Formats: sequence, C-alpha cells, structure tokens
Amino acid sequence: NRVRVSAPPHSLSPTHLTECERQEILDKHNALRRGVQPPASNMLKMEWSGAAEANAKRWASGCQYQHSPPEQRTADGFRCGENLLMSSGPMPWSKVVQEWYNEVKDFQYGVGAVPAGAKVGHYTQVVWYRSYKVGCSVNQCPQNPLKYYYVCQYCPAGNVVGSLQTPYKSGSPCADCPGSCDNGLCTNPCKHDNKYSNCDEAVQAQGCKGSLANECAASCYCPTEIK
Repeated sequence: NRVRVSAPPHSLSPTHLTECERQEILDKHNALRRGVQPPASNMLKMEWSGAAEANAKRWASGCQYQHSPPEQRTADGFRCGENLLMSSGPMPWSKVVQEWYNEVKDFQYGVGAVPAGAKVGHYTQVVWYRSYKVGCSVNQCPQNPLKYYYVCQYCPAGNVVGSLQTPYKSGSPCADCPGSCDNGLCTNPCKHDNKYSNCDEAVQAQGCKGSLANECAASCYCPTEIK
C-alpha cells in the first residue's frame, strides 16, 4: 500500500522519532479507529511496538519504494502489515496517517472498494480491528523527487484475504469487550495467533490437542479476548 503526495514545508527530524511523534501517531490512529462508520464492536486500541518501529526504520533506510519482504515484517510474535507514503516535502505524522485513511471515500463497509479496483488498502489497514501494534519510521531519500519516505508496520497484519470488505465487526462500540473498553476501543487483545482461518471450528470439534494447541493458539488460549 503506497501513497504519493506533494506537501508544504514542515519541520521534521527524519529517521529518528521523538516520543511526541510516537504519541501523535498512536493518538491519530486511535481517534480514526474510534470514529469509523458504521461503528465497530471489536476495534482494538493501538499501542506502540518498538520491534515494528525497528523494522520500519530498517526498511525506510534502504529507500526502496516498494513493500518490504513479508519475512522481514514480523514483530512481537506476529506477521505485520505495512503502509507506505512518499512525499516531496516533510509532513506531520498525523497528516500522513490521515492520507492513508482518506481512501475511505472509495470504501463501502460490507462491499469493499467502490468503484471496484479503487485503492482502499491503506484505509483498511489503519482501521483493521485486530492490528493493535504499530511502529513507524521516516527517512530522507535525496535521490528521489519524492524524497520523504514514511513507513508504518501494523501487527498482527490486516487486509486478510476474504475479509477485506469488513475490516472490523459492525456494532455498538466495545460490544465485544464490555469489561475491557477505553472510550470505544477494546483493550483486551489476544496475544496469540491462528495459523488457519478455520481454527475456531477445528478447536470446537477436536479440542486443543497436539499440534492444534500451537497452530490454533488464539482459538485455544483467548476465549474472551479480541482475536
């Protein structure tokens, strides 16, 4: 997912994020996630991932204007998604995240991209309910006219094939996490992952025996957490 924009001048310290910038990125994501329409019943509150930031920084430093290889995109035990933005001038991080979110204009919940084929993958990753860890970096790449290169990685990865039209579950805010809610966002993420999309059914049928306990860890160990 890549976005290219021209931007007015704005002071920035490339390649090194301050605590204020990290908080700005988190606050912007969480504000956008709280405000989705229709509202989300299972939207997790985002937190910062130092491991995802390190991966994003490593990739941004290479100035390759394409997605990083999936095998280089793991953090905190999860596979991670990635949003990229290239800009002619520096931009505040809140504007970068907003640029990704703005693809919502071509997205219809339950349908997907409207018109078909429109780019909406940045938006869906920003609001993917289960992507609760984020880490970002920016680099200057002087050899390119769009020399500011912004990279954010999201863990666990969003944009799961088969669910692209529903990046979250529609419903009353926090309906899926009534005891773990912060102003409309769930605070009970499952720290485990399922390797297969049918894990819930498999565990229900066979229980968490043998390899299923590892391959379907989220289904086994997260009965009430958001997964």
